[in-house]
Amino acid sequence: MGCAPSIHVSQSGVVYCRDSDGGSNSPHPSGFSRSYHTHIHHGAVGPISIKTEATDGDPPTLVQTLAVKKERRGTITFEAETQTSRTNMKEQTGLPSQTEDMLGPMKVKKPAIRILLVFAKEDSQSDTFWWACERLGYRCELARNSEGALEAFLQKHHDLVIIDHRHSRNYDAEALCRSIRAIKSYEHAVVVAVTRKSPNEKEEPSILPLLNAGFNRRYTENTNLGACINELLMLDHSEIRARNKLKACQALFAAIENVSEAIEICNQDHQLMYVNPGYERLTGFTSQEVVGKEKGLPKSDKNSLDLHDAINTQIKKGKSWEGTVYDHRKNGDSIQQHIHISPVLGHGGKITHYVTLRRSAGQTHTSGPLQCIEKLKADSDLHLQSGAGGKRRDSIARIHAMTIEAPITKVINIINAAQENCPINVVQALDKVLEILRSAELYSPQLTSTPKDNDPVTSDLVEGLMTCGSRRRYSSDIALSKNILPQFVPSSPHSHLPDVPSDVQAILDKEPQWDFDIIELERVTNKRPLLYLGMKIFSRFGVCEVLNCSEVTLRLWLQLIERNYHQINAYHNSTHAADVLHATAYFLNRDRIAGILDNMNKVAALLAAVSHDVDHPGRTNSFLCNASSELATLYNDVAVLESHHSALTFQLTWRDDRCNIFKNLSRDDYRMLRQQIIDMILATEMTRHFEHLSKFANSISKMGASARVEDDRLSSHSGGMATPEHDTLRTLENRTLINRMLIKCADIANPARPLDLCVEWAKRIAEEYCQQTDEEKERGLPVVMPVFDRASCSIPKSQISFIDYFLTDMFDAWDAFVDTPSLITHLTRNYKYWKGQAEEAERRGESVTRLEDVE
Repeated sequence: MGCAPSIHVSQSGVVYCRDSDGGSNSPHPSGFSRSYHTHIHHGAVGPISIKTEATDGDPPTLVQTLAVKKERRGTITFEAETQTSRTNMKEQTGLPSQTEDMLGPMKVKKPAIRILLVFAKEDSQSDTFWWACERLGYRCELARNSEGALEAFLQKHHDLVIIDHRHSRNYDAEALCRSIRAIKSYEHAVVVAVTRKSPNEKEEPSILPLLNAGFNRRYTENTNLGACINELLMLDHSEIRARNKLKACQALFAAIENVSEAIEICNQDHQLMYVNPGYERLTGFTSQEVVGKEKGLPKSDKNSLDLHDAINTQIKKGKSWEGTVYDHRKNGDSIQQHIHISPVLGHGGKITHYVTLRRSAGQTHTSGPLQCIEKLKADSDLHLQSGAGGKRRDSIARIHAMTIEAPITKVINIINAAQENCPINVVQALDKVLEILRSAELYSPQLTSTPKDNDPVTSDLVEGLMTCGSRRRYSSDIALSKNILPQFVPSSPHSHLPDVPSDVQAILDKEPQWDFDIIELERVTNKRPLLYLGMKIFSRFGVCEVLNCSEVTLRLWLQLIERNYHQINAYHNSTHAADVLHATAYFLNRDRIAGILDNMNKVAALLAAVSHDVDHPGRTNSFLCNASSELATLYNDVAVLESHHSALTFQLTWRDDRCNIFKNLSRDDYRMLRQQIIDMILATEMTRHFEHLSKFANSISKMGASARVEDDRLSSHSGGMATPEHDTLRTLENRTLINRMLIKCADIANPARPLDLCVEWAKRIAEEYCQQTDEEKERGLPVVMPVFDRASCSIPKSQISFIDYFLTDMFDAWDAFVDTPSLITHLTRNYKYWKGQAEEAERRGESVTRLEDVE
């Protein structure tokens, strides 16, 4: 049996206890503590019961420190902390050691856990919890009554309070828990109730009374040491750790309470949960007035109509949205604000909250992307002026000092300078950016992999339309093609437009409609639709007046251009030109376009539509390059056909004075008109499709949508006064982008026509491409588009791929700018039709769709 410990009391009231015997006759297992009880008389402390620990088998160097404090009514609390390292203790028990947690990007230091035991009298349960705390290295205190427990809790702010709920006559455990919960700023403590075992094992008592009192957990009495250790560990790694993170959140709230920007936090249903003082200063609303209410997106007549859709589309994807909007203050004033909305993602990527940062449009801000760029530029200037950093910096400085400098050069210089003091991973990333920026085709996609999930149909189609052909030959005995293109056919001097037959006129009367049937006009005009439709549209747009030419001259010019289209072509003939002319006129007549382009712009678009494919051979650019045609040689394999169409248009026009519609224009007007026609015809080249689309979507479509909303507002309030956005759209550069997109949409609008027209045009283009494939095989040339092989061609799949890859995004951007809902409706219906045709062919086990089988 062990001897009683020797006890030394210092003047400060701290009692040092040393076990005088290392032997062990304790009933507890080896390595567990045993209790000693003695009485100490020291000053005013009075007789107190002190609990000391001695570990069986431990050497007599184990020292405990007991802080002794007198309580009211003779109740005491005391803290027992072993001087043995907690790390060593955890190593002995095999427990993990973790001193830090992460709250998002924030490190949360895990403090030493403090535990308060509230037991009116010592028993085996309190002893076991004490031993469990000792074993785990937790700081532990013991209180005898409610008053002592509250005073100790106020002083030490315990993480865990374990209250004996088994004996109601000494104190009210539930009242004590409510009192702890009522203490401000201490609501994060975990409170556990120790309850008796249920006498009836078949019925488990309800835990609701304990939860209502404020307890977090119930512990049914169990004096097994392992059970107590497991309980404490479970609380440590769940409740206590989570509540430590909640404590750290107070620091975050302290930060956002003191920032100048307005910050609001909403739940997933857009109900306001929190606003900071900055919000109150910016909007005039107090937190009491808005918290708990639904917060909608900014509402103002000055905002674009599609603003809410744009924001919702972005944030529902879990991405941030940033921009300048108008909103109202409490007093009704409209203020311009820069806002940044960030979704907060929870488990499974589900959005749980939205955080919005607002600041007045005139307020300075130093952490946004634009300010980062300004900082990079400032750093760049600083580095370049310093002259240090070796040859690389000197060369950059010389480039930066050039008086003639392109904008892209400035961007590259800024990035180069910013790399000087960046980490290696940032330098490597910026090197990749520089490599991309130095590319000559910033807007053209690089077809490094097959589009649309390795769909061979899409791959063949896209590569055939987006590349300029291969110089590779399949045989060495292929002769150069000298006469691929027929010579132009001049107009007869006696050409005139006969009286318009009644059946032709009946069709022309429907010309302003999008559902206009160009195929029927081709039939009744004996494949001369361009002349009749051209005169009808030119008359409506006053082309003669703008060009200052006679109607006869205009008729002769139309006849000349139509005769230089090859009716033998299945697709690229004068009917296609007339179809593009009709679509161009339809777009020019839309309110948005009519208010931006002047008369000369409109005439240029109409003339470009008429002649955009003149003298087309029915073969692609890639075919001409692979065949080493004269045209490909002349134009260096670059935009071969488009260059030929535009050049031939002016050659034909100037060759015969009777057909010269430009002869009465001033030099300046002619030069501007010629430049616009050439630019629009060149824009129909498919290799630059994505370049034109990207520029239009990024600079025109968004601006136009905003201006369209403002126009609607002004037209109803101020007679349609022009807006700044509208004036910006009228600049020469922006009108050029609009004209390019207009003729591109008109050129490939067949899939957006009514279904019968869509199917007819699909059959025609497929036939023309199949003819090209036949000739490529016959002559041993590379097959540009294997998808259009008569043995394997699937028209539905080719149409689906063309719509997916080229049309959907383009017409979405065009519709957002011009407002063409009928086109989108037809495009959607036709896409579904082709999908159904493809699925039906698969059900029948057919991989080939013959032209005659397309309904």
